[in-house]
Amino acid sequence: MKSPIRTFHRSLLALLLLILPFASQAKGPSDRVFCFYYNWYGTAAADGRDIHWAHGIIKQAPDDPDGVPIPGGDNISSSYYPQGGPYSSNDRAVIRRHMRQMAASRIGIVVLTWWKGSDSGLESIPAILDEADRAGLKVCFHIEPYPGRNALSVRDDLRQLTAAYGSHPAFFRIDGKPCYFIYDSYLTPAAEWAEVLQPDGRHSVRGTADDAVLIGLWVKAGEEPFFAKAGFDGFYTFFGATGFSYGSTPANWPHMQQWAAEHDMVFVPCVSPGYIDTRIRPWNGATTRDREAGAYYDRMFGAAVACNPAYVGVATFNEWHEGTQIEPAVPFACEAYRYLDYAPHKPDHYLKRTAHWVSELERQPARK
Repeated sequence: MKSPIRTFHRSLLALLLLILPFASQAKGPSDRVFCFYYNWYGTAAADGRDIHWAHGIIKQAPDDPDGVPIPGGDNISSSYYPQGGPYSSNDRAVIRRHMRQMAASRIGIVVLTWWKGSDSGLESIPAILDEADRAGLKVCFHIEPYPGRNALSVRDDLRQLTAAYGSHPAFFRIDGKPCYFIYDSYLTPAAEWAEVLQPDGRHSVRGTADDAVLIGLWVKAGEEPFFAKAGFDGFYTFFGATGFSYGSTPANWPHMQQWAAEHDMVFVPCVSPGYIDTRIRPWNGATTRDREAGAYYDRMFGAAVACNPAYVGVATFNEWHEGTQIEPAVPFACEAYRYLDYAPHKPDHYLKRTAHWVSELERQPARK
């Protein structure tokens, strides 16, 4: 007679042998994928006023042909409507949900928008770091063109940000150094950047406690001399509208990747699911890029992966004003507007496609 215990153990072993190959394929967030994240949203219920949701909404009416800003509520400054409605970036539950969604998408690094003292999202940063750590993510900062920004002020920003958040376990580093993206870096001449970013610069951070990996924004054709002189460690493309700039045109990415490799720099091609900002910039319809039921995102991400870059940037998780978000959106209509959605797909379509493309990226060995 067979022993019931032995039979159970054999059955358990057989089950484990069946499950383990699939379990080993389950992978977590990738440290090769950045995602740009915006913590500038607020609601009257949570923050005492609408923040960003009602920003710049235009109402067209026969007696008001030029349009006027109108209050928030269901009529928000986006062509899409978030699943669950407008939210507060200070809501811990919202932050936790976002970090978990990014982790499930295999995004590994949250690039947090930062506007220095004028930043309405400063209050939420500690919670974002904590929840990112819980979800297995890292966080770095996207230094925006705040009033008065220049190369010297950015040097001070590096010191301030690293002092404030550098000891947190979620703080992202590359080879031990903090990593920062500098939006609109071209606004400052290369010679001024060189004073801070080149080893022989008068105010150089190189070799000091403030040293960091600085990623500048490549916009126009012919910017090789700018980056060679300025001293940046790499460059990214950010913009979600293909063809809008030289950098956001995937056909140019192989050259940019090759030039980066030849100059020991990091290239971060950025991908978006589409672009539409006409609810805040009604005159900008030429820049709209239709999502094509997901095909646009797949083409752009596929082009990025084909370059075999060290990193890819997803732009963005939740920039609702410009319609580049991969955060779930739902069909919705209010009296003033009928929103776009992700039909024929479900609200989480772009989260799942991101996970797919991250896996494709990781099939290739990372560049050094």
